[in-house]
Amino acid sequence: MAWYRKYLSIYEQPFDQIPESTLQQISSGLAAQQSDEPLVSVVVIAYNEERRLAACLWSLSELKANYPIEILGVNNHSSDCTEQVYKTLGLPYYNEDRQSPGFARQCGLEHARGKYHFFIDADTLYPQEYINLMMTKLTRPGTSCVGTLWSFYPDEHHSSFGLFCFELLRDTFLFVQHFKRPELCIRGMTFAFRADYARQEKIRTDIRRGEDGSLALALKKYGKITFLYDRHARPVTGYGTLGQQSLLKSFWQRAKVQLQGITRIFYSRDHYDDSPDNLIHET
Repeated sequence: MAWYRKYLSIYEQPFDQIPESTLQQISSGLAAQQSDEPLVSVVVIAYNEERRLAACLWSLSELKANYPIEILGVNNHSSDCTEQVYKTLGLPYYNEDRQSPGFARQCGLEHARGKYHFFIDADTLYPQEYINLMMTKLTRPGTSCVGTLWSFYPDEHHSSFGLFCFELLRDTFLFVQHFKRPELCIRGMTFAFRADYARQEKIRTDIRRGEDGSLALALKKYGKITFLYDRHARPVTGYGTLGQQSLLKSFWQRAKVQLQGITRIFYSRDHYDDSPDNLIHET
């Protein structure tokens, strides 16, 4: 059985329908993970994730970390019961009323104590060895940050074989791209870095998306962006980035975008211009 199957048993389930015994198991597991002197901060951001957050936290409660860690939450101005999930499970959390991943991640960075910082998304499930395997790369001299690959869980609309083919093509492209444009391969749900470097740069809060890749680009001055290619470190997530469309249609749409000016992936960049629709204009 796939390692994430038991977490899927409560994924997308209303929080008030999760068995009390499961909630107690998650709560006690999270409490046992917390260190008074963490080397690693594992920070979950959540915006209206009451149906998925508990499953994510269940996976984090069973991490087999060889390092002292802390697990923190950020409630990013949710209008559902996301905050209640944090409260019920006893996880230390902070409220960030300015809604965007950038603000949420910056809030987490400001409150985290670990030397190493892990971005965690509330709709994603993490394998037990995730921290240990990522740290084998992150603690190497000359490394500022680490990314890894991710998978989708199969369901009635997405077969295991279809997902395998989709991810094989996607991962091959990312592998080629990472040699010159590693920052473009970074995704927030699978990203870890040196917190002291990030605090010198700060996380961008003026954009709607891309705060993860922008941070990775800024961190290049401190060391390499490294990637971990190990299936035992591969988180599993839902279909928020694919939507309800078929895998074939999703792949074709992405291929058309990437094929436009494909030679760009062979040349390094140290700056990107943001499109107007990605900028946040404060009122």
